[in-house]
Amino acid sequence: MMSLENAIRKRINKLAKERKITINKVSTLSGLPHTTLLLFMNGETHNPKISTLLHICEAFDITLMEFFDDNVFNDVRDE
Repeated sequence: MMSLENAIRKRINKLAKERKITINKVSTLSGLPHTTLLLFMNGETHNPKISTLLHICEAFDITLMEFFDDNVFNDVRDE
């Protein structure tokens, strides 16, 4: 079992690795401030807004549905 926020972090890292881009590049492509994404990815902030996830999806050129369509979300638990 994994928390939702850890599953989201894992999915972002997986997509970045597949596309061979850094988290800083994801931030640039998404239009999010670098600190916003880095603080979440480092576990210093929690539970990103859906609008933040939508911007991240735009960086990867995917939909929210595609973002959540991954096995990492199969065993998510409530914190």
